[in-house]
Amino acid sequence: AAVAMFTGKANCPYYAKAELLADYLQTNLPNFRVHKITQHPDKWEQWLHDICETNGWEHRQCPIIWRELLDRGGKGQLLGGLNDFLDYAQQYYGITSMLLSEEMLDIAEENLQAYLEIVKEDEEIKSLIKPMQIWITSASVPICYHLIPLLANGEVFGMTTEISIHLLDTDQFKEVLRGIVMEAEDMAFPLLRSISEHTKIDQAFIDADIIIVLDDVLLNLEVQSRENYIREVSEICKVYAPLIEKNAKSEVKVISSGKTFANLKATMLRTYGPSIRPENIIAIATSWESAAKAMLAKKLNMNTAGVKDVIVWGNISGSNYIDLSHAKLYGYDCAIWGPPNFQRPLLNMIYDSEWIHSEFLSAQSTLSSRMSRCTGMLPAHAVATVLRYWYHDSPSEEIISVGILSEGQFCIPEGIIFSMPVRFQNGNWKVMTELEINETTQKVLGRLSHELVQEKLVALKEINEMHPYEAE
Repeated sequence: AAVAMFTGKANCPYYAKAELLADYLQTNLPNFRVHKITQHPDKWEQWLHDICETNGWEHRQCPIIWRELLDRGGKGQLLGGLNDFLDYAQQYYGITSMLLSEEMLDIAEENLQAYLEIVKEDEEIKSLIKPMQIWITSASVPICYHLIPLLANGEVFGMTTEISIHLLDTDQFKEVLRGIVMEAEDMAFPLLRSISEHTKIDQAFIDADIIIVLDDVLLNLEVQSRENYIREVSEICKVYAPLIEKNAKSEVKVISSGKTFANLKATMLRTYGPSIRPENIIAIATSWESAAKAMLAKKLNMNTAGVKDVIVWGNISGSNYIDLSHAKLYGYDCAIWGPPNFQRPLLNMIYDSEWIHSEFLSAQSTLSSRMSRCTGMLPAHAVATVLRYWYHDSPSEEIISVGILSEGQFCIPEGIIFSMPVRFQNGNWKVMTELEINETTQKVLGRLSHELVQEKLVALKEINEMHPYEAE
């Protein structure tokens, strides 16, 4: 048994003639089998060189034809080019090809078009199974450790989307990263194609689809001023932003999280990375939402999951405002009952208005304390939840608080990352500008805006003072 192997350029008329004759022989002779390998014209010379070098052949023309001896093993037997194959067909089978040159050229053109279509289809199929590239900065922190299983279990991106996770941190945390990688590999998540550690900053964010920025500063105002910490954050962003522009995909989604300066990190990444799509840079406020809902649920003696539409305004890891004016309760045990989607305004259900004003609304320090004590599960869950909403929509009619670049909504100054109410739909988010806010809330937003504007100005001032020539 033998198989005739044909390889040639997709646009070569001699390959077209040999191919047609081979098809005729295969159709009419029971023991003749043919296998064709069409090559792109640009890759033909290198492919021919490699196959000849591997088999010890001397051949420089298109096509190249050989016989694979299936029952003997070893290398194939070179037949040669078109003329050699025509002689072979005439001698062994008494068959000749009468194909004219014009017909050969037409078939060659058809071959090239068909080949290009097949290549395009292959690329489209490969793109569907290519894993999503996720980069996590400062990846030695506990948030990352809790985040990896949430990203890899299929609930965030879907049960058919494979992911590759890249952990980025400095050399001093190399062993920590190595331990995380080994543990994640041992867990054998079906959708985790690969996980790797990186300590070389110039290789950061290559082909990134998603970048999760977890960098924090150890905030201790007794040691140094807030301005110095702001400068430290800006320096980190000044390094990251150009690398994101250079290495990441054009549609990359950048997520700022962490315990300190979440808004500022997002603002400065936008400032130093102007080509990054502004709507793709967000800061995560969901941890504050969750903590506030938990406090309210405890007061009302109900399940936290039933508290919805609590809005976090402003600076996520600084001064923010927990707005309950749109909050609703689902499944609350009261005199009036209804179907699962039946809701009650939260403020109508808390009769102790003194508690709202004295304890809850002044509970910034209590909530901050909860945030600082959390071991990483809550912020990791917050990041995973927002990513899931971004890719698969947030619950219908439900309000989600996210730090996004202000364009003047709710009279908030433009150019700062400010937490406000949004909905996720069709891979995008939309600010819920239709919400009515009262005069008190508007005044609070003005104060919170001022703080974030000042924070940005300090960051830019510090950087300009350090790099006066660059600033010019």
